[in-house]
Amino acid sequence: MPSAGANANSPERPSFSVAAAVRQYFRDFGVLRETRSEYWGIQIVNFLDCTLYFGLLNIASVFLSHDIGLSDEDAGYSISLFTAATTILLFFSGTVADWLGIRRSTYLSMVAQGVLRLGLVIVGLTPSLPYRGLLATLLLFLMAPFMAMIQTVFQSANKRFTTERSRSAGFSLWYLFMNIGAACGGFLIDIIRKLLGLPNAHVFTVGVGLAAACCLVTFLMVRRDEQLVGVGDAAGAGAVSEPTPRKNPLQIALAVVREPALWRLLALIAFILGVRAIFAYLYLLFPKYWLRTIGEDAAIGTLQAINPILIIVGIILFIPLVNRYRLFSMLVYGSLVSASSLLVLALPWQWFSPDIARAHYTMSILCMVILSVGEVIWSPKLYEYTAAIAPAGQEGTYLGLSMVPWFLAKTSVSLISGHLLTRWCPEGIGTRMAAGEIGFWDSPAAMWLILALYAVGGCLLALMLRSWFTRGIKGKAAPAPTAA
Repeated sequence: MPSAGANANSPERPSFSVAAAVRQYFRDFGVLRETRSEYWGIQIVNFLDCTLYFGLLNIASVFLSHDIGLSDEDAGYSISLFTAATTILLFFSGTVADWLGIRRSTYLSMVAQGVLRLGLVIVGLTPSLPYRGLLATLLLFLMAPFMAMIQTVFQSANKRFTTERSRSAGFSLWYLFMNIGAACGGFLIDIIRKLLGLPNAHVFTVGVGLAAACCLVTFLMVRRDEQLVGVGDAAGAGAVSEPTPRKNPLQIALAVVREPALWRLLALIAFILGVRAIFAYLYLLFPKYWLRTIGEDAAIGTLQAINPILIIVGIILFIPLVNRYRLFSMLVYGSLVSASSLLVLALPWQWFSPDIARAHYTMSILCMVILSVGEVIWSPKLYEYTAAIAPAGQEGTYLGLSMVPWFLAKTSVSLISGHLLTRWCPEGIGTRMAAGEIGFWDSPAAMWLILALYAVGGCLLALMLRSWFTRGIKGKAAPAPTAA
């Protein structure tokens, strides 16, 4: 990590060995030996919950249309209601998580999600049930606050159950577990759809079991909520601090909105919304795009798994290089890389193969690779920095607020996703493209070009306002871990 006095936008210049940096990266995880069972329990819950969370997101649009019978537009509206509820309730779930504590919040979230997932299984497997679309939409809506709560619990726990020395390693390992879960969620979809030939609803059947497993892990391993304090930390040497006095949700909310640093962070995040929206396209647009350009046997789960698998590899190999640069550079330049991934999908598919299915497989893989390289650069440090600036006892609230722009992007994309698909990627588009009946501006390539320009434009605007965005942020990243 550059020193505090280094230029905000320039890398350090000392001699550098990639192999040595990778070895140091693994040695840095040794500091996690000083964490307690609570940290490891939460990481197990993180892995299990993310497996279903990403499986649910990636299959939701297809499930609502193919299993429930909603149109593209109605499926988009249903998911929009779900993401809008998550957006609105994310702030409140963060304050409630801080108020209830990590253990009780985890129980509440997992029990509620398990029940609601079971409801989706019943709706999905009962064709004669009246108002199935309405019931599925309602169940997703009711799931939103508990999904928001568990996300803020993870971030709060990453700070609460690590010391200052182990915090950076703790966040890196959390991100690693999250992406392993995301990859498993993608494979879960293809195992259920292609290998076992089961209805998509059984993704949620697995989710019921995973929710029960998360409750068991919490019972066995998460016993305390107190901040872990290490040697040299402000609260003492190697001891556990007294519990932070808890404020009620209203007191926490009022204190947070007065913090200028938070608003500056939110403004920066707003400029990269177009890039963050790509991760909404992954589950709202890509599954049907693949099914309609590649074919009904498209391995949509495996294609979804490419991104988290590359993130896992990137965390191991690329993070040591990224750590040489300042936060603003990582955020904006990494975002630009991710934004450019959509340009691949805007190219003529004939450039890649005369076979339309093979061409779209190749284009999609290239898109995922470029997207993942950019994500490795900027995404983990955004979460780490947000937690680092959060006052004690307000971690969940700050982290919840930092995700509000992302959920706003998801909500707006969900609202228009069905219309985008109907306009540029309707049923039968692949056959018509292969026959040469579709011009560029009526093809999926035009949709991806428009979305790419929006994402790239936001990043360029952020670069133009570099001095304003780095004011008050420069040098405030969380401390890097020290080798054990």
